[in-house]
Amino acid sequence: MRILHIITSLRTGGAEKLVTGLLPRFLQEGHDVQLLLLDGTRTPLFTDLEASGVRIHALSKGAAAMRNPFLFGRMVRFLRKGRFDVVHTHNTSCQFLASGASLLMPLRLVTTEHNTSNRRRRRAFYQPLDRWMYSRYRQIACVGEETRAALEAYLPETKGKTLVVPNGIDLDRFSNAVPDADMARMPGTKILMVAAFRAQKDQATVIRALSLLPESFHLFLAGGAETREDAKTLESCHSLTERLNLGDRVHFLGVRHDVPALQAASDVIVISSLYEGQSLSAMEGMASGKPFVASDAEGLGPMVSGAGLLFPVGDEKRLAERILQVVEDPSLGEKVARQCRQRVSQYGITETATAYMNMYHNLI
Repeated sequence: MRILHIITSLRTGGAEKLVTGLLPRFLQEGHDVQLLLLDGTRTPLFTDLEASGVRIHALSKGAAAMRNPFLFGRMVRFLRKGRFDVVHTHNTSCQFLASGASLLMPLRLVTTEHNTSNRRRRRAFYQPLDRWMYSRYRQIACVGEETRAALEAYLPETKGKTLVVPNGIDLDRFSNAVPDADMARMPGTKILMVAAFRAQKDQATVIRALSLLPESFHLFLAGGAETREDAKTLESCHSLTERLNLGDRVHFLGVRHDVPALQAASDVIVISSLYEGQSLSAMEGMASGKPFVASDAEGLGPMVSGAGLLFPVGDEKRLAERILQVVEDPSLGEKVARQCRQRVSQYGITETATAYMNMYHNLI
C-alpha cells in the first residue's frame, strides 16, 4: 500500500510525535510510506524519522511556509505524481490544502482530529468552510470519544464518517528512562510540565501555583514557541514569572527531545491545559512512573480520572494543593504513579498503528 501523511512540520507537538511514531511501523510492515511537510525545517524529529527509512518531502522551508502562496500548486503537482492509495492529513492547513487538491484529482483522503476544540469553531463564519472541507474526507479519525462528540456537535453531517483511534506512545521509552544528570543534581522538589507555549496549554496557572508552594519547589517548563501567538504566550509567562519574583525557581528549558530523561529526574509531572484531544504529553507523563497531576479539562480529565490527580481548570490554589499532597505523602505519590502506569498501558503505539492500518484497508 502507498500511504502519504501530510503535516505542517516536524518541530514539536502531539500530532508530530504521533506521525513519527506511526510511520516507521507502517514501513516495517512492508508498505510504501512517505511524509509531506509544508515546512521542511530539519529538527530532531525529522532526523529520527529520516533515519528510520521513511521518505520525507517538503513543499517549503521556514516558519513562514504556511503563508507561502505557492504551496497549493506544489502540493497538487506532488500528489499527481505520487498516486497514493491513502492520503492522511494532520493540522488545519494541511486539511484545507488537500481538500482543495481533491477537486482536481481523485484522492482517498483521511484525517486525524487531534483536539476537542479550536479557534475556528468559536467563529461562526468558519463553519461553512469547515463543512465543505470535511465533506472531502472519506474518514475522520478522532483521538478520543470527546473529540468525536465535539466534532459531530459542531458538524452533525460528519457522524457517518468518524471513528475513534486513540493515540499511542512507545511505553518502554518512558518507563526505562535514565534521569537527566543536570536536572537530577538540582536541589529541591522538581515539577515538570512539557508543552508548547500555546494559550491552550495554560502554563500560567502552573507558574501561579508555584508561588503558593515552598521556596524549595522548582518548576521546569519544556516547550517552544513556533508562531507569533505562541511567542506572545511565552513572553507573558516570562513576565508573570518576574512579577511573582520566581525568576530563580522557574526554568524555561526550550524545546527538548529528551523528555523521558527529564521526567525521570522530576518529582511531579503536571499538565494544565484548557482543553485537549487526547494528550500525548499526558500519556508520557503517566508512563513515567512519577506522580501525575492534570487539569480536569475536556479531553484530558476522563483519561486521567481514577489514576492521576485532577484540579479544576485554571485553579492554581487547587493545583498547589494537589502537588503538596503527592510530595508530602510518598505513599500517595507511589499509588498515583502506579495507577497512572496501569492506565496508560492500554495506549501503546503498536495498537494505534494497527487501528490506522485497519482503517486504510477498510477504505480500499
